[in-house]
Amino acid sequence: MVFLKDEGSTFDAPIDVVWKYIFGGEGHDAAHKTTRKPTFEKVSDITIIYGSERLLRGKWAPDRMRISMFPPVAVVTEWLEGVLAGSKLIYVYSPQGEKTRIDVYGEFTSQTLGPEEVEAAAREFLQSEYDADAPAIRQQAAKRR
Repeated sequence: MVFLKDEGSTFDAPIDVVWKYIFGGEGHDAAHKTTRKPTFEKVSDITIIYGSERLLRGKWAPDRMRISMFPPVAVVTEWLEGVLAGSKLIYVYSPQGEKTRIDVYGEFTSQTLGPEEVEAAAREFLQSEYDADAPAIRQQAAKRR
C-alpha cells in the first residue's frame, strides 16, 4: 500500500461552481478522456457506483468505484474493481474566494502492480483527473460571469 497526499492545488472558480460541475453528470464525465463506457448506479442520495473502462498505465481496463459526495466539503472514493481495487481516497474542497483549494489524501493498493507502479499509477490518476477538471471548471466559471 502507498499513502499519498496531494495538497494545495486550486481550481479557478468559487466552490459553488466546482460543486455544480461535480454534480454535472455527463458533462463532468465527458471531460475525462481517460474513461469510457460509463455507468452510474445510484446507491443513496450521496453515493453512486461508477463503472467504466479506465486508461491507466497505458492500458484500458474495467474499473468500478463507490463514490460518496458530501457537498461542499468532500468526495470519498473507494475502488471496488480494477487495477487499483481496494484503494481509498478523499478529496477535500476549501473555498478561497474566487478559487477553490483541493487536497487529496489516499491509500492506494493493487493486486497486479508492485509498490513503485502503484505510486506511479496513483499519481497518474490524480494528475489526469485534475488536468481534465481544471479547464472544464474554469470554463464553467467563465460562463457564470
